[in-house]
Amino acid sequence: MRLRNFLRLILHTQLLPVLESGEETLVGGQAVMEGVMMRAPHSYAVAVRKSNGEIVLEEAAIARVSEKYPVFRFPLLRGMGTLAQAMWLGLRALRFSASAALDDGSTGQGEPRTIPGWMLAANLAISLLFFLFLYKFVPLLLATEAGRHVPALHGRLAINLVDGVLRILIFLGFLGLLASMKDIRRIFEYHGAEHKVVFNFESGQPVTVANAQRFVTWHPRCGTSFLLVVMVLSMLFYALLPFDGFTAKLVSRIVLLPVIVGVSYELIRFAARHQHGLMRALTLPGLWLQRITTKPPSDEQTAVAIDALNGAMALEKQQGGELVIA
Repeated sequence: MRLRNFLRLILHTQLLPVLESGEETLVGGQAVMEGVMMRAPHSYAVAVRKSNGEIVLEEAAIARVSEKYPVFRFPLLRGMGTLAQAMWLGLRALRFSASAALDDGSTGQGEPRTIPGWMLAANLAISLLFFLFLYKFVPLLLATEAGRHVPALHGRLAINLVDGVLRILIFLGFLGLLASMKDIRRIFEYHGAEHKVVFNFESGQPVTVANAQRFVTWHPRCGTSFLLVVMVLSMLFYALLPFDGFTAKLVSRIVLLPVIVGVSYELIRFAARHQHGLMRALTLPGLWLQRITTKPPSDEQTAVAIDALNGAMALEKQQGGELVIA
């Protein structure tokens, strides 16, 4: 049972970049196990429905990364800092949600089951290695082998472009495989609930289950859109690298990842505020892909997302935080 839960945690960790919206000045959120995390500029809250139907809430005040570390106010750097904080909050929310969702009361009253720290650390390490292996090592290896056997693909530019296309295909195939799993489908439904509730909030209408359910499940600030931009930009960046050796190419891909993340963040940030022409086209593939990563939620799942939003908003109000909506 413990091994199964550990594997579930690894799969959910792999999905963190897909499920979260990493913008520090906007109301956004993330789907977690049987729940939703919502965050505002200075607060966050996680609502999870336990197996007995009870909704439990964790909330905490947070400082914007640019306030805590002023260097992350600058373009490019702010993307790196914001994504790092979003991933940290996502792991924190995932740990709480996993503990709550897996708590069946068998440990006794007042002693909820919690995810051990070693399990979370091991999960993070394995997830990082899996990410580098699947999206950096495998596509580059396949592209290099293709270049050796197909003369038309032997050039540096051709190998890098094949590498980029394979990376996107692997990503799409991995998402499609996960979407077929019952456990992952439920988190995609909570992902849809999070988007509907954020849309409802941004519309200015009262946030209710009925109002939220009228909105679509795909949102331009979703991590799915962000990842696609990262992958497309990676193709352009890597094509310009003056390296021919396999090891040099692999190391450069890992080292340049923070830079590509920073540029992608700025593009998505700009596109979210200018939904027309080229900028609208930039977000369209991500919106299409969200047909996979978001599913229509039930009213009960939407209610959990609303509880998370209300918790974050109440805490934000206590701190006098200013809410900025795109």
